[in-house]
Amino acid sequence: MNRQLKKSVVYSLYAISFILLVMGVALLGFAAKNYSEPEYEYVSKGILDYEENIKVVNTGEKIVRPYTDPSIKIVKGYYDYKADAEAQEKSLIFYQGTYMQSSGVSYSNGNTFDIVSILNGTVKEVKEDATLGNIITIEHDKGIVSTYQSISDITVKAGDVVTSGQIIAKSSTSNISTELDNHLYFELIINGVCVNPENYYDKSINEI
Repeated sequence: MNRQLKKSVVYSLYAISFILLVMGVALLGFAAKNYSEPEYEYVSKGILDYEENIKVVNTGEKIVRPYTDPSIKIVKGYYDYKADAEAQEKSLIFYQGTYMQSSGVSYSNGNTFDIVSILNGTVKEVKEDATLGNIITIEHDKGIVSTYQSISDITVKAGDVVTSGQIIAKSSTSNISTELDNHLYFELIINGVCVNPENYYDKSINEI
C-alpha cells in the first residue's frame, strides 16, 4: 500500500529548500564582493638591465705596466735563453768586469717618471741597496711577486696594502746600470721563477 506525504510536510520541505537556496546565493554574493584581484608587479626590464645584477664569470684582475707614461721604452730587455745571439747580447748587464743576464726589464724615457704597482697586493719589503738602488717588493695573488729597482721618492712601506695602478715611487738611477741613467728596473716573479714581464702585461691573473 502506497503512503503519501501529508501536504504540510511537502510544504515544509519546499520552504526549507527555498531558504537554503536563498542563503547559498547570499553567501556567493558576499564572497564575490570581498574578492579582489591579487596585485602583480610586472617587469619591463630584462634581467641583464639591472645594475645590481652580478656577473657570473669573473675575468680576473689584469696585470698593468709598472708605469703610465706612454713615452716609456725598453732600454734593456729580459735575457731569454731562446732568443737570438744579438737579443741576448743586448740583455746582458756589465758590472765591474762581469757580464750578468738581465732577469728583468729596464724602462726609461730619459726623464723621471711615476712607478705604479702592477696589481693589488701587499708590500713585502722596502730597502736600499748600494748596487741596485732602492727596491720595493710586492706580493700578489696566484704566486706573483713584483720587484721595482733603481727608484726614489718611495711612498709605501712594508706591510702596506696597495692597489693596481697606485703610484709607489719614481724612477731613479743605480750603480749597476749607470749607463742607463734615470730608469726603472722591473722584475716579475711567478711561482719563484723570473719571467719576461712583456709576456704578461694586460693578461688576467686567472690566465697564469
